[in-house]
Parts: sequence; C-alpha cells; structure tokens
Amino acid sequence: MASKHTPVEIKLHQKSRILEIAFESGDNFKYPCEYLRTHAKSAEMETSDIPVAGKAEVNIEKIEPQGSYALRLFFNDGYDSGIFSWDTLYDLGANYESNWKKYLKAIEEHGLKRSTREKPEDGKIKIKVLYFMTNMLKVTKRESEELILPENINEVQKLLKYLRLKGKEWEPMFADDAVQVTVNKQFAELFTKLEHEDEIGIVPINKDL
Repeated sequence: MASKHTPVEIKLHQKSRILEIAFESGDNFKYPCEYLRTHAKSAEMETSDIPVAGKAEVNIEKIEPQGSYALRLFFNDGYDSGIFSWDTLYDLGANYESNWKKYLKAIEEHGLKRSTREKPEDGKIKIKVLYFMTNMLKVTKRESEELILPENINEVQKLLKYLRLKGKEWEPMFADDAVQVTVNKQFAELFTKLEHEDEIGIVPINKDL
C-alpha cells in the first residue's frame, strides 16, 4: 500500500535526542527519542499492558531505511525491532501532544518513572557553566560557575535567556545568535535539553566580543 505521507528531509539531532522529519505536505515534526522508543510497535509491546518506561535518556544510534516506506530505528538501549512507516511517523508527529499526555498518565498509574537518573527532590538541576574568551570573562568575572536552575530552565535557549537577566552587559554577550554552546563537550542546539550535572561551555561566535 502506498504511503499517504512522504518525507523530504530526515535529520537526527543526536545530542538533543531529537529526530526531525519534514514531510512533502509542509509539516515538520521533531520527535524526542524517548517518545519514539516508548511508542514503538512490536509484538512484545503489543501484548503488554505495562507501558515502556525509564527511557528519558535513550538515544537513537542508527537509522536504517526500509525500502521506500519506513525507517528502522536502532536505540542505544539495544532495542532495534521498531519499524516506523512514513504514515506512522506522520501520525506520531501530528498527535504528539495527546499521545504524550496519555503516556504520562499511563506510567503514573503504573507507578513508573521516565528516568532512571537521580534528580533533586525539588525539581531543580545543577549544572556547571564554562565561559570562554577574554571579553566574555570581563562580563562574567569568572571562568566557570555552578548554577542551580529552576525546573523551567531545562534547555539551552532558556539558559541563555536566564543568563541575560544578570545585567545589561550580559544581554548582547549571551544573545542566542552570539554564542556557540556545548553540552558535555558536544555541540548543542538551542533546543538541546539540560540535565542534572551537565557541563555547559559557552563561546562567543564573534571573537571580538
């Protein structure tokens, strides 16, 4: 059977644990790897009433085309049995909000957790931020610092906004388009998620700043 939906671009943002797919229709979806892993279909999962949990840190290691109709995703927890057709991927993207709410409710009802990593009870996360280049250090007054972030500061873009609130000198220095950011020594994107005990490196793009 021919697919109703056809992808025109597939991109894996591995550090951010996001699979991005643009479709011929003009729709563009970003799928968290956790979402794809917990919503993968296989005989094993179809026969179980217990939702897959503990996959908040899972990532996709490899993508393998299945003819011209689907993708096989290889996850770093060893699961590689999920075949995602284009129509399935489109439906997962279009119905992400409702699917995710249903999933969160299901794992709560079963007393399960999304993550196996220990996190502070208050929901805050602690990170280490490294600052580079002379002029940046003139503003920050230090090469590094540890920050305890509120729960809502959970991605790179929100961290930069949080840093800009420190003062007028910080605003241009930490603009979204003024810096390059690494998370645990890997280049990151603005939507890269932050986790407890991450190490964040921030370098000005314009070295004259």
